[in-house]
Amino acid sequence: MNYPFFILWVFALPRLPPHTSRLCTIWSCVVVVCKIIYQLKFVKPQGYVSNCTEVRFLVTQMDFKDHHFTLILQNHLIILGLTAMEMTVYRHQFFYRVQNQLTPPMAGVIFDSITWEHLDDGLLSCVKYFVSYSFYKFGLEMCLIAAINVIQHRVDFYALLHVRWIIYLLWSQRRKAVAEVWPRYCCFLATVMAFQCLVCLGLPPAFCKDYLWRTSRWSIHSNLIKWLYLLDFEKRPDASFLLYDFVLLLSASLQWQVFENKNKACVRKQAGDNVEISHDLDLAALSQYSPVPNFIYCRSYLDMVKVVVFNCHFWFVLCLIFTTGTTRISIFCLGYLIACFYFILFGNSLLLKPVKNILRLWDYLIAYIILVIEMKNLLSIYIFFLNHCWLIQTFGVFCTVPGYDFGNRNSLGCNMLHFPASTVKDLHKLLLPLCGGRSEGHQDLSFQVFLQDAGLRKFKPVLSKAESS
Repeated sequence: MNYPFFILWVFALPRLPPHTSRLCTIWSCVVVVCKIIYQLKFVKPQGYVSNCTEVRFLVTQMDFKDHHFTLILQNHLIILGLTAMEMTVYRHQFFYRVQNQLTPPMAGVIFDSITWEHLDDGLLSCVKYFVSYSFYKFGLEMCLIAAINVIQHRVDFYALLHVRWIIYLLWSQRRKAVAEVWPRYCCFLATVMAFQCLVCLGLPPAFCKDYLWRTSRWSIHSNLIKWLYLLDFEKRPDASFLLYDFVLLLSASLQWQVFENKNKACVRKQAGDNVEISHDLDLAALSQYSPVPNFIYCRSYLDMVKVVVFNCHFWFVLCLIFTTGTTRISIFCLGYLIACFYFILFGNSLLLKPVKNILRLWDYLIAYIILVIEMKNLLSIYIFFLNHCWLIQTFGVFCTVPGYDFGNRNSLGCNMLHFPASTVKDLHKLLLPLCGGRSEGHQDLSFQVFLQDAGLRKFKPVLSKAESS
């Protein structure tokens, strides 16, 4: 009886219609009334209780009449209380604005008096701006972070679907192209969540029927059932995965609203434009397009923060890639080391190259990281059934999700290969002097180029962190 709540909010979240809370209130009242009727004496649950002895699972009979009445109704009473509080706050705000002739602020804005024009006034104004418009500026990157988080925790069939969607979104590159396919992405997330909730619920045990993949002559291995996220009584699907999917759906829904609001003049006036920098823009003409004042000379605390962020961000990403490559010995880690030393070869002079060349290198690195994530998800299938140490050690593939049955294969000594401690120290000694060096021509233009390198390009350090875990 709780599944209608799930369906209502999963499919209402991308658009959030105003009647969702009212429907939840009505259904909560229906559930409360049904549970109250069930407590009456004329209801005899012994008449429809079944005991399945021929199926390979235990049926736990729960008699809700033995529980305390408030424990049975507490969750639905909390829902009723929250919906009543929401309606009270909404009505109070509405009448207050009508009496004082105030216009409602833009949805999601905390500091209504702060706009993009106050962004460079000081450190406090900058913090207030990003508190109000952080998702407007970096919502797409937050959605990609949430998608990588889902892939990292699941490592199953649905994780592969999320990887394919990430590849498709990154292939679009331009925000305008991503905005056109974003509604389909939100519908995909909502549909997958609704189906997975049904999988977690499964068939009622009182039917005394086991699933086909357990009773047929060609039975499926338990690890494959878990990887495919199928219905099963012996190993029930992990419902905690739905929490990560919900965070992703919530982020995607907010980003859908951002894509719709960016075309409104009032939003652009308050939060500014999310226009991407032209790939064909010359560095000599870049300063006339950038409204950012020169912060190299550190005239305020905000300038100091900008210098630290934009001066160290490039090297922070390289250190993250370097750490990922030196964590263990594998073919995939070799690619990270090659990419790291290739960027170190150019140093800060890389930021003085044409914008098109800079973004092309970032795209290559992002594509390789996505390829590694997808290959490790695909190769994880083989380690569930095959005992090939050379495969595990060559590609650095190992299981991080609990619940899989490996039998006695863990006792065979198939361990991951790591760099010796002395080798890691020598590599760090090589990297740190290079990071401390400065190239000639390190001027304000390089900072502005890196400042404008927004959008999907900021996704690179997040992918490297997810891969290293």
